Amino acid sequence: MTDATGLRLLFAGTPEAAVPSLRALLASRHEVVAVLTRPDAPAGRGRRLHRSPVGAVADDAGIPVLTPRRLSEPGFLDTLRALAPDCAAIVAYGALVPRAALDVPRFGWVNLHFSLLPAWRGAAPVQAAVRHGDEITGAATFRLEEGLDTGPVYGVVTEAVAATDTAGDLLGRLSVSGAALLAATLDGIADGTLAPCPQPAEGVSHAPKVTVDDARVDWAAPAVAVDRLVRAVTPEPGAWTTFRGERLGLGALRSAAADTPELKPGELHAEKRRVLAGTATAPVELGEVRPVGRRPIPAADWARGVRITPGEVLG
Repeated sequence: MTDATGLRLLFAGTPEAAVPSLRALLASRHEVVAVLTRPDAPAGRGRRLHRSPVGAVADDAGIPVLTPRRLSEPGFLDTLRALAPDCAAIVAYGALVPRAALDVPRFGWVNLHFSLLPAWRGAAPVQAAVRHGDEITGAATFRLEEGLDTGPVYGVVTEAVAATDTAGDLLGRLSVSGAALLAATLDGIADGTLAPCPQPAEGVSHAPKVTVDDARVDWAAPAVAVDRLVRAVTPEPGAWTTFRGERLGLGALRSAAADTPELKPGELHAEKRRVLAGTATAPVELGEVRPVGRRPIPAADWARGVRITPGEVLG
């Protein structure tokens, strides 16, 4: 059994979704001795280098921040061994952990993953859950292995997926409930009261990274599929289509009322207060749209500005 004061932890994470977990561990009985995050990256119009959200929180807390380009670098492995963490907690770090690093902490690496494993292994589990119409999803803590999200599971929390949830909405909730799960998992490991269970062989599904091309709307799909896609890629990488040969970003859609005209896939119908677009089934109502180089605007305002003519279609 481990000392009740807790574990020496390395925390690995990068985006905003990992911040609640880092904050939860900073407030716990465990000691975060260092934070591992992806290197500073250019962002904004000036393309200036910016610290990751996790790195910024660590800086504010006065915790050493490690930003190796590869975890296989000898310098990083030497630093990891010198830190002598009991365990490494990892949440959306953004790169694979090699065997040499996995073997350093005596309790290994504990990963918080935003799905109910073995469902949606991979880089984009929340987007996959929304796009496939899952009614229930969740988060799981598991011991990291060299395989893709294949390790034994310590614990899970569940979360209902609302009909209007975007991936951003759902990830926001899971990042908070998952942070509590991660802290409880590490408590159990420290106390010697928690052991992981192997994942079942049945029910495995995969969620690869979502690309910009994946986020293009296919108006020949049914309305329910179009709606799920748009919500699944909001806010990142963002749904889009084309209009008059130029890209047009799309915000969340709305179900159109029953009194709608019959429209071909992608065909537009503009009224005073709404803009409809045809699908393979019923039309959908556009919410906000984002023309190239402009901020999002309500679809009805956009339609008045571009003067949609009958029969025009989105691509």
